[in-house]
Amino acid sequence: MGSLRTEIIRAPGTFEDLEPCWWQLWGQSISATPFQSPAWLIPWWRTFAPGDLTAIAVWSGDDLAGLAPLYIERHNCGQRLLPIGISLSDYLDILCAPELQAEAEAAIAEAALSLEWSQWILPDLSADAISLSLELPNAEERRSMAHAACPVLSLDGDRTLARSVPARRRRQLRRAERAARRRGAVIVSRGESDPQTFLDRLIRLHGARWTGHGGGVLSDTAVEFHRRALPRLADNGLARCLTIQIDDLVIGAYYGFHHRDRAYAYLGGFDPAYADESPGAILIGHAITGAASEGALEFDFLRGREGYKYGWGAKDRWTAQKVWTRSASP
Repeated sequence: MGSLRTEIIRAPGTFEDLEPCWWQLWGQSISATPFQSPAWLIPWWRTFAPGDLTAIAVWSGDDLAGLAPLYIERHNCGQRLLPIGISLSDYLDILCAPELQAEAEAAIAEAALSLEWSQWILPDLSADAISLSLELPNAEERRSMAHAACPVLSLDGDRTLARSVPARRRRQLRRAERAARRRGAVIVSRGESDPQTFLDRLIRLHGARWTGHGGGVLSDTAVEFHRRALPRLADNGLARCLTIQIDDLVIGAYYGFHHRDRAYAYLGGFDPAYADESPGAILIGHAITGAASEGALEFDFLRGREGYKYGWGAKDRWTAQKVWTRSASP
């Protein structure tokens, strides 16, 4: 591995101490999304910690050249090596410095093979994920290239939405905005400067939206996670939080991210009493326009094939999953 040094991190404090070097590595990694940032994964581990921390760090001198944030879960079928962030994260991957990618990948693979596991699962890999080129000798690999669909809207500099969003959706959006204005004064505001207040509103509206419809995705533990993660995401310029109010009542909330040339729509909620005014659609329209103004080339609706995403003109983009299995321990 030349001058690279590999470290297996099992202590949470040591894992969190990586943060300054982690941010530098994350900033260099071409395929990195907010879901691989320390702002997302450190709170995830603090909140869930579902197994034994087993992060692989690859060092080049004092610089972090590679990072595989992993943990080991004990399962009936044997120990499984899983990525930190699994389930709540729409994209997962390892990080490698571009100029040392091949060496760092090989170091991560060698370190992973030295651990005790019978299965290593890496889901939610984007088409440009570094993990897709990761090779593990002596382990059987299965790969699915249609793991989950993430509908993505191409913006290509379209700040008016005239070229990117279908005409029917734009007409529906204008009707919704007129209907909202008939109910009172409409204000759309950013909420990153006060993340806890924003989350209070999102939690209330998400719960209201899903009451009687099978529940949403905000369990008490998930709320605890977002209360830890959102302030970090906001401090690092990654969060995009919007609310819509009519007169003095907040009736909708949108929680998303922006990094480089891509925006991500993560979660939303609205007051069902205002369903006819489509506050969720109005907020998505603002989020898309805002993303285009910030230079986003794509608006990613993230996992799930809900019909409303295609109404905005989004097209499916599939993530992959890699699974390695082996019968013998190292």
